[in-house]
Amino acid sequence: MYTDDTQEGFDNYNSYDDYSAHTGDPTLDEYNRQHFKMPELVKSFLVYFRNCVSEGLVFELQTLYEQSWPKLTEDYFEKRPWPEEAEVAALVDSDPVFMILYKELYYRHIYAKIQGGPTLEQRFNSFYNYCDLFNYILSAEEPVPLELPDLWLWELIDEFVYQFQSFAQYRARLQKKTPQDLKTLNSNNKVWNVLCVLNVLHSLVDKSNIRQQLEVYASGGDPDSVSGEFGSHSLYKMLGYFSLVGLLRLHSLLGDYYQAIKVLENIEVHKKSQYAHIPACQISTSYYVGFAYMMMRRYSDAIRTFSSILLYIQRTKQLFASKTYQHDQINKQTDQMYHLLAICLVLHPQCVDESIQQTLREKSYHEKMYKMQMGDLQEFENSFVYACPKFLSPCSPEIDCLPDDYSKEAIQHQTAVFMDEVAQQKMLPTIRSYLKLYTTLPLSKLANFMAQNNRNNDGKWDLDKETQNLMIHLLCFKHKMKNVVWSKGSSGLEGKFQSGSELDFYIDNDMIHIADTKVAHRYGDFFIRKILKFEDLNRKLRMLKI
Repeated sequence: MYTDDTQEGFDNYNSYDDYSAHTGDPTLDEYNRQHFKMPELVKSFLVYFRNCVSEGLVFELQTLYEQSWPKLTEDYFEKRPWPEEAEVAALVDSDPVFMILYKELYYRHIYAKIQGGPTLEQRFNSFYNYCDLFNYILSAEEPVPLELPDLWLWELIDEFVYQFQSFAQYRARLQKKTPQDLKTLNSNNKVWNVLCVLNVLHSLVDKSNIRQQLEVYASGGDPDSVSGEFGSHSLYKMLGYFSLVGLLRLHSLLGDYYQAIKVLENIEVHKKSQYAHIPACQISTSYYVGFAYMMMRRYSDAIRTFSSILLYIQRTKQLFASKTYQHDQINKQTDQMYHLLAICLVLHPQCVDESIQQTLREKSYHEKMYKMQMGDLQEFENSFVYACPKFLSPCSPEIDCLPDDYSKEAIQHQTAVFMDEVAQQKMLPTIRSYLKLYTTLPLSKLANFMAQNNRNNDGKWDLDKETQNLMIHLLCFKHKMKNVVWSKGSSGLEGKFQSGSELDFYIDNDMIHIADTKVAHRYGDFFIRKILKFEDLNRKLRMLKI
């Protein structure tokens, strides 16, 4: 078992000068690798780690995975890889399951920490190691005797999709590839193939019966009644759930937003459940769902999704104070979601929580939103490129293509699609600002206002033509403000077609009639609810004292 003495040994680290970083000289690095010994503390850790995996000690594994592994990495392997397979295998009697898990962590560390990233050989070996892991889990006739912490299972699936994304981008950059690299890539075109990745994720979903479990859970039933032999085991159940999130991410990276939302059809994203208890998983899910809604022009749903998760992050930010494996990713996705929320609020203004509004006012987002409201298309593009996922093309460029960087084509295409939508709405914020000032307004007068904003340098303009253009923009306003909005009890793709604008208008002959439909904050109800809540707490405290 995991004793206090063992824990104390793992916590009291000393510097280990022999385990120095890479020198930049491959020959010298190889010499260092062969002649420097593995620290005794690392040896003890790996042996104990293997024993915990073999015995299925999930709580011990959680401590080792979340605390001991990162601390050893920081102290001994901050700038160099962990010991290689042969060194570790000799310590753990070549335990096949543990070695697969160790190599998954080994390659993940190389992707995250080693300068220059993984080599082509390491990318291949990491893929083959994932194949070994998933074959072990999926090909078994009965559930495998393996238990891992849920956080590890989430990061395993998340890393699997990330490494596919990294390889696809690496594969698309042909300008720095040697002829031997191109030949190797061409002869191994099934490595990190998109169909292989999709097959793994769908197989994990099917094996776990997670869709059926979620459907029953959403209706208030017992998910264990439909879990089956494999789905009743935590390993398969959670891998199945996390694979759904992996599919959401993968479809978003490929630009298939409809399918991205569809894979989560039995999950209420904003509702916390027994399956969504890993903060990084919740944040990643909301980021990709919100982005997919935005690209489908369902701005109300995107705003709801982003606001909900950003409030959650604000209220639980102490959970992210420690330097966890995905700490930097969580912080970046949070900032990206604020950018996306700012874009959505400019295109589709509506009320959001005051604390979210305060953050948007205090930080640099306010200036960005102002520029976008003034019709600055470049600001829209800059914010979108920063906040969007790093899109992929499902097809790799041909080996004989000109040596160029083809990894940017997918993001350029998605940016062009988004900017085309924004260009159609460029004038709407200006029109909205004028309409909010009046209850009735002649078409000609509003056309005059608009013309003054867009008048040519010679100062000439045609009132009839400007009025016709205004009519087009007003029709565009009506059209763009109507979205499919999710309703409780429906799937993520379903909803009611309704207007989300804070004002409405109609045109009677040459007169615009405006009605402000903005709902005032109901402060009275808010305070009444809080008063009743405090009275209930006081009543319970009095009962406890009695």
